[in-house]
Amino acid sequence: MKNILSVAALAAATLATAPAVAGSLEEPVAAPVPAAPPPAPVYSGGDWTGFYAGAQLGNLDVDGQGGLAGVGGDDTTYGVHAGYNYDFGSWVLGGELDYDDASVDLENAGGPIGASVDSVWRAKLRGGYDFGNTLLYATAGLADVDTSIGSDTGDFYGIGLSYKATQQIIISGEYLKHSFSDIGAPGTDADADTFTIRASWQF
Repeated sequence: MKNILSVAALAAATLATAPAVAGSLEEPVAAPVPAAPPPAPVYSGGDWTGFYAGAQLGNLDVDGQGGLAGVGGDDTTYGVHAGYNYDFGSWVLGGELDYDDASVDLENAGGPIGASVDSVWRAKLRGGYDFGNTLLYATAGLADVDTSIGSDTGDFYGIGLSYKATQQIIISGEYLKHSFSDIGAPGTDADADTFTIRASWQF
């Protein structure tokens, strides 16, 4: 009788554990899911604070006034610039020096008068609004013009738009209006407009 009970108990225990053993043998092993690569970083603007330098290509249009009334001319300019900006958050302030090399031959209705505008130096103050990777700014300052009949220090004002293609590379367009007087002689005046495309590197 004891042997029968022992055999019955062993059989019951075997039946009780069999499903668990069978289930553990047939349980599928889940393969690890590979992690998705992080998205590539997209430049969305940044801090305009820092030194920058670059070059520009543009056009200088000269219109004589006073003793130079009726005289004018325009031609391509090439130049360099360097400056510093400080970003306050929404507003950016800065200063800049730039130089344009020009070979603008002046003429009147009768043709060339044998005079030319050779170069323009500028000392600028700039202030603008920070849109992130775009800066809209106004600028004004002093400009020194060198011509074949003399030189003069006048003033200018203008506007510009800068775009940060990367944290370091800045592409800009700028329009300036200049006023000069007594160039080489009293009453020999001129106004000048420039439009330039600029490429800068921010350090």
